[in-house]
Amino acid sequence: MHFQWLTEQLPSDEMLATVVMDASRDTESGDRTVAARWSELRRSLDGQGITPEMSAVLEEQVLQPTRATGPHGRLIVASDEGILMDRLLLFPPRKDEAVLSTGPDVFALAREADDTVRYLLAAIDRTGADVTLYDSTSGAVGGSPVRESVDGDHDVLNKIRGGGLSHKRIESRVEDSWERNAETVAADLDRIVSERRPDLLVITGDVRAVALVHGALGAAAKDLTEHVPGGARHNGINGAFEAKVDEVLEAFRVRRRAASVDRFRQELGRNAMAVTGIDRVIDALRKAQVEELLITDEVAGPVSTLADVMVWVGDKPLELSMHRDEIRQLSSGDARARRGDIALGTAAAQQDAGITIVYGEDDLLTDGVGAVLRWDPAKPSGLVEPA
Repeated sequence: MHFQWLTEQLPSDEMLATVVMDASRDTESGDRTVAARWSELRRSLDGQGITPEMSAVLEEQVLQPTRATGPHGRLIVASDEGILMDRLLLFPPRKDEAVLSTGPDVFALAREADDTVRYLLAAIDRTGADVTLYDSTSGAVGGSPVRESVDGDHDVLNKIRGGGLSHKRIESRVEDSWERNAETVAADLDRIVSERRPDLLVITGDVRAVALVHGALGAAAKDLTEHVPGGARHNGINGAFEAKVDEVLEAFRVRRRAASVDRFRQELGRNAMAVTGIDRVIDALRKAQVEELLITDEVAGPVSTLADVMVWVGDKPLELSMHRDEIRQLSSGDARARRGDIALGTAAAQQDAGITIVYGEDDLLTDGVGAVLRWDPAKPSGLVEPA
């Protein structure tokens, strides 16, 4: 799962604070509860050496309500100069955590990317469609989806009762109007899919109109399409329909993770382009060899099970090892210990690797980590022979 759309917003060479916390405020004491959570996190950051300027910036932001309802979390990244990122999380984290490090807590960003599905929702009737794009900016605190309407040019829309030639001609014109309007909607959806590249296209609305639009979609958009009944144009989103959409989004997340896990299994079974275990993964990261890093839910955190595992690092993000002497040979600078989760996440981001969070596969990943490789280590040239 690639998350460069998050990491590219943040500097990798500056001291940053990454805060992941429960931001739910549904009770009367919600503000006090959030303030108490922040107090604990601030003490943790004080112990890590946060500057007064960064602490003040964070406190002001954290105490501002998100305006979101129900249980939810919040991911905030800050520097001395201000807030760099503030995103709503679908679910409260199982534990609040604040990390001060050079660059962001990459595993926290990867978890947010894992939850995010960029989708286009089209509520269709026989005159056109209301189209809403829920993209990566929608998850920002204060962010909102992009909406537009598509209307067809054909307005002979209602069939009439009766018989005779006149009835048949009007009925034919109505059918033609429906089809032309559906083609207009489909063409616009094709354009948006091409330009914005969502993960999914969710269509709903009038049954006949939905079928016509689906039939007129191009191959790229059609491959992304999920039909979710129960929605209607101009009627907004009701709770029952929203729950159905949530089910479709969660099914997509499961499929996306499964694709990475299946590939990892296949390559590991062939003893080819996959490794597992922290030593072998670190070796692959050091060689910029990792295409996809796989980590268990427990390793992803918060708090990561690798937080207490110290990895030795040098001056550059890819200079890392479990052994201090090896860093002394690799780096011109001093070797220093760094949290294992921060070191691995930073190295993965540095080489534009994806990160997949693996759930319920306790025996799959030794030490909770594995990697699909870019090239076969058994072939010095880096070339991979066709299967």
